[in-house]
Amino acid sequence: MLDIVQSRSISPVFAGRHDELKTLDAALARAALGEPQVLLVGGEAGVGKSRLLDEFLEKAQHAGAVTAVGGCLELGADGLPFAPFATALRMLHRRLGAELTELAAGQEPVLARLLPDLGPVAEEPHGQDSRARLFELTVGLLERLAAGRTVVLALEDLHWADRSTRELLGYLVRSVRDARLVVLMTYRSDDVHRRHPLRPFLAELDRLRSVQRLELSRLSEDEVRSQLAGIRGVAEPERELTAEVYARSEGIPFFVEELALSDDAGRLSDSLRDLLLVRVEALPEGAQRVVRLAARNARVPHALLAVVSGLAEDELIEGLRAAVGANVLVPDEEGEAYRFRHALLREAVLDDLLPGERTRLSRRYAEALEADPSLVAAEERATRLASYWYYARDAAKALPAVLHAARETRTRHAYAEQLKLLERALELWDEVPAEERRGLPPQGALESYPPCGCGDRPEELELHLVDLLAHAGFAARLDHQWESALKFGKTALKVVDETQDPLRAAWFWLERSKLIALAGRGDGRAELTRAHELVRDLPASATHADVLAQVAMWELLHASSLDSMVLAERAVELARQAGAGEVELGARITLCTLRSAKGDPDAWIAELYEIRDLAGQLGADRQMGRACINLCDALEKAGRSAEAVEAGLAGMKDMYARGLYDSAAFAALNVVESLTSLGEWDRAEQMRQEWKRHAAGSRTGASVALRRAQLALLRGEFELVPELLAAARRYRGRNDGEPQYELPFAVVEMSALRTLGQAPEALDSLERHLALLPMPGQETYVWELLVAGARLAGDIAGVPGVPEERRAEIVARLADEAADLPAEGPLWTPSARLFAAELARARGAADPAVWAAAAAAYEPLDRPHTLAHLAYRRAEALLARASGGGPAARDTAAPLLAEAHATAVRLGAAPLREGVEQLAGRARVPLGPASRPPADPVESLGLTARETDVLRRVAAGRSNREIAEELFIAPKTASVHVSNLMAKLGVSNRGEAAAVAHRLRLFED
Repeated sequence: MLDIVQSRSISPVFAGRHDELKTLDAALARAALGEPQVLLVGGEAGVGKSRLLDEFLEKAQHAGAVTAVGGCLELGADGLPFAPFATALRMLHRRLGAELTELAAGQEPVLARLLPDLGPVAEEPHGQDSRARLFELTVGLLERLAAGRTVVLALEDLHWADRSTRELLGYLVRSVRDARLVVLMTYRSDDVHRRHPLRPFLAELDRLRSVQRLELSRLSEDEVRSQLAGIRGVAEPERELTAEVYARSEGIPFFVEELALSDDAGRLSDSLRDLLLVRVEALPEGAQRVVRLAARNARVPHALLAVVSGLAEDELIEGLRAAVGANVLVPDEEGEAYRFRHALLREAVLDDLLPGERTRLSRRYAEALEADPSLVAAEERATRLASYWYYARDAAKALPAVLHAARETRTRHAYAEQLKLLERALELWDEVPAEERRGLPPQGALESYPPCGCGDRPEELELHLVDLLAHAGFAARLDHQWESALKFGKTALKVVDETQDPLRAAWFWLERSKLIALAGRGDGRAELTRAHELVRDLPASATHADVLAQVAMWELLHASSLDSMVLAERAVELARQAGAGEVELGARITLCTLRSAKGDPDAWIAELYEIRDLAGQLGADRQMGRACINLCDALEKAGRSAEAVEAGLAGMKDMYARGLYDSAAFAALNVVESLTSLGEWDRAEQMRQEWKRHAAGSRTGASVALRRAQLALLRGEFELVPELLAAARRYRGRNDGEPQYELPFAVVEMSALRTLGQAPEALDSLERHLALLPMPGQETYVWELLVAGARLAGDIAGVPGVPEERRAEIVARLADEAADLPAEGPLWTPSARLFAAELARARGAADPAVWAAAAAAYEPLDRPHTLAHLAYRRAEALLARASGGGPAARDTAAPLLAEAHATAVRLGAAPLREGVEQLAGRARVPLGPASRPPADPVESLGLTARETDVLRRVAAGRSNREIAEELFIAPKTASVHVSNLMAKLGVSNRGEAAAVAHRLRLFED
């Protein structure tokens, strides 16, 4: 093995970057005090990220820190899961030896997945739980290593990072606490295009206050001059040379080096490839051959290169010494492998190979590694071999290698990489003769999927094309690639004969139903019905039980008239008979949710807690996520919002650690709903912003927009609501029949339309949704609709464009619908009493007692905005009943208004605050012990007495001529007054002016 210069730069002068290095030094100092530091360094290719890293690591080592570097590998479509972590941990192991081994004691079987030097990998069932444990133990090991010393973990080239590496890195950044650890990451910013998988990860890091981001810019002309002086060993380079090199390099340090070392920098070709190859072509022929051999890999171990080259050791060393001396290749940090000084240089060499050369080179690497697997690290073998045989264009060799790598990648929970490998396997399948496909290894269990094969034991199962399609579709679903998963399923359904293999066909129809809904392409009912038909007369099995459980859940979500309870109970029974524990848990979750919705939630909430914990213990990650989501929803509906937040936060952490990102985001949005109920609006919006990037499914995406629209209404940001509602409906797509979305959409839409002066359109929306009733099992959402409808009917009394007859008919319809709903019990009493109060107001009754009764029902619940609204309306009823001005009424109303006002101000509830202030102003009621009565809202607008008279008539729908006749003025004068008052109100037409008058309740007498 060569032991030669480790420097990755030929410039002895470190030009520029002084501010960036100062930032890194400051981070190192803070880490030494026990505060973990995370830094992200970005910049285009060749801008000097690696040189900055080298300089910093050298300073860190002089300061006593232990450093470890790991680089992401570019292996085409396959990727290499956790490669930088594996490399860095191996470096730490070699530097710290027994100390690291001691700190990893008892955890070796899990940590060996990243650091095979610790021993054999544990055999454990597949599941996200194993993945979570791997993440937790890795972070724990780093924290222990950094407890008594400063550790710098540098991860290079994140633009090549596989998804699993990004997820482990995200977990590390979020989880590390109280450690003397610096995590430094680099990436090529010019490679991160709009759809690059690293872009959302960078956005996530940007939102974390603990992450510092440095973006390296190009060098200035003065800095290029300094770099040239250092390379050429002169005090001051020629002015013309500096100008030309600066112009051609555009300040990119790597190109400055290339141009500076050329015999005639000014006459190089403009082609970057030719520029990069200049130094390679200047090497001796033997060294050029070694460089071409090395170009097949981003990083090539010395032992593997020696075997593939076929050169004598002295000849290989001579070629490597020349390549390293010319800064074409550099030894890696461990000193046992080589990589190109710059990735662009490797790409240029690889592109310069003839197609036949690349194929033969890949075959030589494959044959060498197959003959001696010890030539590469254990965690790299399967992925490297799959890549080598694939590019060697040997399908018979590539297919089993790719399948083996896919199976191994799955055990490491790297689903994006598993999917890419399975896609290659499908590509290769028909290229391999059927007799050579016999004996291909199965890919493992897959939820309720019944694998093909002729044996009963796993080792007797034989892999078929339909199994491969099932695994590819499942990996795509776990990776949130809905459309790809649908394509795999569609192909499988063409392969499977439903008459001969109904159970397997049913599984694919079931998967298609889920994917259709997740993608927003429909509600999945037709596909689910087909699956149900196929299993109807079949014996108990995991697939049969799973289908029934999904049918029951669909009926629950869509308020169908079918008896979901019977279906769920049957699903539990079949799952138990088949010994399908995970399917049984899913069916029990559906059953608990159904029973909880019947009005006695406490017992079933307790069972949901039990199921959640059991699912976690069994590694049934998907069911654990479902239980958590349904638990949060049940707690919120039962008025236990604070408990819902606590349960949701715990569940989100577990789901995220298991890679269930969409489920974690859905749970987060349930927490957002509960935080909104609790009046923690800023925290709710912060959480929504943090988690919205993880929303992959149509339901989750719709919830992101819906929660923001609901908060916008509460805060008075009415102009945002239409677009947010449109976005929510776009997410739902054709899957738009679920009451849990449609009815909240309607509530938001009605409120926004009313506030924006579109009362008739608000009534249209209400009537459309009332026509959907009844909705069995959805009473919570129906009560919300009826409450909002009654409030709307009360708000628009006397509004121009709304016939009183139509309004009265809707009020009667609301009362009829409410009569058919349950009204007693913890789920229903608060809503029923609030509806009764809003209905009384809509009928014109000023009854403080009904508002007091509603407040009493809500008092045990921590719902500050609702309680403030009830206090406001009770005060309004008191003042109205006393003709708006009796001293006794004002004395009773004053504390209610003061309480409501204080809450509205604290929450930032602008509409409620304005309503309270206007009522207090009209009644001359102070809003606190030291406050004066608010100004009359009419006066506060700056309107003259005549303009007030005109506005009153505009609000009543009068024309200019009618106003002129009533006020005995000329029509032209009336027109002038209308224009003036519109300017003072900040509106553009008469309808908006009327809406403002009604919203501010200026003329209620």
